Amino acid sequence: MIYDCVIIGGGPAGLNAALVLGRAKRKVVIVDDGQPRNRVTHESHGYLTRDRIKPAEFRRIAYEEVLHYPSVEHRVAIAEKAERLDNGHFRIELNDGQQLTTRKLLFTTGIKEVLPDIQGVTDCYGQSLFNCPFCDGWEQRNQPLAVIAMEDRIMHLTKMVHTWSQDIVVFTNGASVLEPEQQLELQGKGITVITTPIAHLEHRDGKLQRVILSDGETVERSGGFVMPQFLPKATFHDTLGYELNEQGYIGVDEMGRTSVEGLYSAGDAAFKGPSQLIIAAAQGSLTGAMIHGALMEEEWSLQPANS
Repeated sequence: MIYDCVIIGGGPAGLNAALVLGRAKRKVVIVDDGQPRNRVTHESHGYLTRDRIKPAEFRRIAYEEVLHYPSVEHRVAIAEKAERLDNGHFRIELNDGQQLTTRKLLFTTGIKEVLPDIQGVTDCYGQSLFNCPFCDGWEQRNQPLAVIAMEDRIMHLTKMVHTWSQDIVVFTNGASVLEPEQQLELQGKGITVITTPIAHLEHRDGKLQRVILSDGETVERSGGFVMPQFLPKATFHDTLGYELNEQGYIGVDEMGRTSVEGLYSAGDAAFKGPSQLIIAAAQGSLTGAMIHGALMEEEWSLQPANS
């Protein structure tokens, strides 16, 4: 069987693309390992009609809606290999030994996070430490917060967090990422900057209580934001040869098309801005429409005219 589109990744981008394609009567299969990046988050926010929804419930509803269309399938698997064939189609090999052949291929694999190597960060992440103020700032409003980052983007993150709380302590964990004038600027806003390395985070069931520094100092905080390192999750660049963007993610145009004919990407896999459900879903919807349009044009040109 040759599918119209194989979608690798079952997040909001992939699911919305599948919804658009399913409604266009396209034969689609979603390949998803069931391990979404937001599974550690207790709630998802900022998605109109779904604000405060549990991530697992969001996925349940989404799959129920998408699989309502009989031409859409779901395979719980991992795509291990992908190659472009001489006829322009793609072949994908799954970890269970199955092989899928498709006319178009869509990567919505998202990104992966590498958290700072600080004891307690992983336990608190998604419970009281977050990375996106738009997603979780409201729930942390007016609380004593920590901003933990070892990158120069810490200044931008701190300004963002300041919208929701003015009781902020910035921790650089020993890294020299703030210029002296930036430290003075933060101090002028009443924000304490601590450059001493962090020994560990003290918490109760993931709820941050205090930051313990390497010199023994203790700083009480009830939550905050941390800046992970974001890395692309897609691993098929060597075999498919698509171009990468300046951030190292899959390079796409405004319609989700990559440099490889027939290969598309949407959502965080082609990371360009805020990592939010509603943005990824919108990109998936647009790219799904573009894929249908490409298939439509191919079929139209091959269909014989009425005599």
